Amino acid sequence: MDDLAIRRKRLLYQSRHRGTQEGDLVLGGFASAHLDRLDGEELDQFEALVGQTDADLMDWISGRATVPDGLGGKVFDLLVKFKNILIEH
Repeated sequence: MDDLAIRRKRLLYQSRHRGTQEGDLVLGGFASAHLDRLDGEELDQFEALVGQTDADLMDWISGRATVPDGLGGKVFDLLVKFKNILIEH
């Protein structure tokens, strides 16, 4: 198994076992839908997001708080779109 595959497996597990139902649903669902298509740099971005608390992530994703420098970007934008799709359904 290559390094990217190992990282994806680890991030999938961490995303599905957040400690809050909302975190599990949003991050776990996003990981299931998108991890296989993320490259190394994008995995770095997602890994940085997964390392944050669920409360902070949900505030940033919902727009209740400003995303700190270095955590925004393509993967964060994809995560916000994913969360908005979840809410619509």
